[in-house]
Formats: sequence, C-alpha cells, structure tokens
Amino acid sequence: MDKSGASAYVYAKASGMLANSFVGPRAVKLFQAKSLSELWTLVFDTQVPLVPEVMLAQQLERKAEERFIADFSMLLGCYSKPEPVSLALLQYYDFCNIKDIAHAIMDKQPVPENLVDIGKHSMLNLKAYPDIAKITEGSPLSWYKKVPERAEQKDVDHRLDAQYMHSLWAACQKIPAYEREPVEKLIKEELVLNNCLWAIRLKNYYGMSDEEIKAQLVPLHDVADENDPLAGEAVKLLKFAFDTPSDWEKWKYADFLNPAEPGVPWFIDPRYVQQKAKVAMNKRALKLFHQHPFTDCVLVTWFKIKQYEMDCIRTAAEGLRLLVNEQQVKDFAGVVE
Repeated sequence: MDKSGASAYVYAKASGMLANSFVGPRAVKLFQAKSLSELWTLVFDTQVPLVPEVMLAQQLERKAEERFIADFSMLLGCYSKPEPVSLALLQYYDFCNIKDIAHAIMDKQPVPENLVDIGKHSMLNLKAYPDIAKITEGSPLSWYKKVPERAEQKDVDHRLDAQYMHSLWAACQKIPAYEREPVEKLIKEELVLNNCLWAIRLKNYYGMSDEEIKAQLVPLHDVADENDPLAGEAVKLLKFAFDTPSDWEKWKYADFLNPAEPGVPWFIDPRYVQQKAKVAMNKRALKLFHQHPFTDCVLVTWFKIKQYEMDCIRTAAEGLRLLVNEQQVKDFAGVVE
C-alpha cells in the first residue's frame, strides 16, 4: 500500500477506534463504574479474572496499556516505512524500560513485570537481561553499557530524558514542511510543559537553587536560558515566588494554576498543574486529529489521545481501589459530563 492509501486507511481505522474509546464525552463512563469488576467489563467486555482487588486493578491497567500499544503498532504497520515521529513516540517506552531494567539489575531482581514490550519497534534486546550492554547494543542507547551507581542514577536518568526529548524534536523536523506545523506545535508544547513541571517540582520538593534547576532542564540548545525554545518558559518561572499567586498571573500557563482561596496560604501545586495541562493537551489533540486527516498528525494525536485515556483508566481504577468519591476522581482527571 502506498503512503497516500495507507494514510487514508489509517485515518478511517483510527477514527473508528476513537469512536469506541473512552475519550471526549465517553470518558465519563469510566468514572460511573461502581466496582473494579464493573470497570473491567466496561473496558474489555470480557470475563473478570478471579483475583484480589489490588491485583485486578494492576491487571486492568496493564491489559489496557498492552491493548493501546498493540493498536498503535497495528496502525504503524500499515505503512511500509513508519514516519520517525510516530516511532519516536512509541519508543518512549524503551526509555522507561531501561530505567526499570537498571534498577532491577542493581537490586539483583528478575526481569521487571512492568516492562512495556513494543515488539519489533523496540530499540532494546530485552531477551539479553541482565546483560545491559547487550540489551542496548547497536541502538541509540548503546552508551548505556553498565548499570550506574546509585549516586549516578539521577544524572544518567537525566541524560535518558534529554535524549528522548531531543529525539522526539528531531523526528518532528523530518516531517514534510507542508504538514509539519501542527505536530511540531503540539510536541513543542508538551516538551515545554515537561520542563516547567520539572522546574516546579525541583523547587517545591527539593528546594534546589535556580542554577541547580537549570542544570536539570532539557534545553534545545546548549544552555537553558530564557531564550531557549524548550527550556525558556521553565527558566522564566524561577523568578516567581512559589507562594504568591499574583506573581504567576502573567505566566504563559496561568490557566493551569491551582486556585487561591481567601485566607488560605497558597503554594503552587505541580500535581494540579500537570493534570490541567494533560486535560488541555488532550482537548487540543482531539481537535487536531480531525483537522489534519491523512497526515502524520493523525498518529501523533491518536497516540496522545489514547495516552490520556490510559490516564483516565488508571485514575478510575485507583479511585475504586481506594474508595475515593466518584466526583473527586472525575475532578482530578478533568472529566466533565
């Protein structure tokens, strides 16, 4: 199948999948389930495994993720040569896997059960466990030849994060110029927000200095300064007082801030900001999916939409397991009826 034929098929197939997914108005159904068993039947329409509640929640989340990966891989397989940006998105799981693998080897544990197998699209040879040099051999991660010492882990993980973000950005640049803009904007926004959230966490939770935080950001260029396309917004927010809401009024993402209540001390809440950002990015992806059919934007936005669906499934499952009020769980997920 040539690329134009494959793109038409993929758009039709992906549209049908979204119609049956828990996205947009259908997402609320996830939070109406009264038990994990009911949620399982809703999501999979299959017999519920006879396991304890804690294990059922874990199996539900894992099975949903496996289905998501399988569906995305199927869509990728419609192309004789998948576009680099779609592969880069999927290979996010390789970067997560290598971190989990390193921790397991460090602790002399068997292969972690939570690894996400992306099949033939993986950069890693998972069968070579626990030889990490062979696991990464011949891949862009071949520099990761030994398990780092615990004191080095933070710096090595930062290098992995930077490599993933740069590979995703580089993949965007390979999209034909006439259809690159919507994908590039969406990916850029995600990478900018990742830097902002990381900066807020490092300041809030660890009390790092501005210079220490800048060293932990991922700039597009060599230095994290206010002019950098990816790290600039994160550098700018370091000027704000983290307990003074008025300082943040002109921030680019002020709409994502946790609200201030009269007479109650306010501190920026990175968890709140992250969730609001996820909801906003999901709405944008849903809109772009239909605005740019038969282009690379379809698979990119489909991936992002389904990732948000995965977040909602996890949130619904954890809410049921922990007996959290339905409305509270929906509010946290940003789902409205």
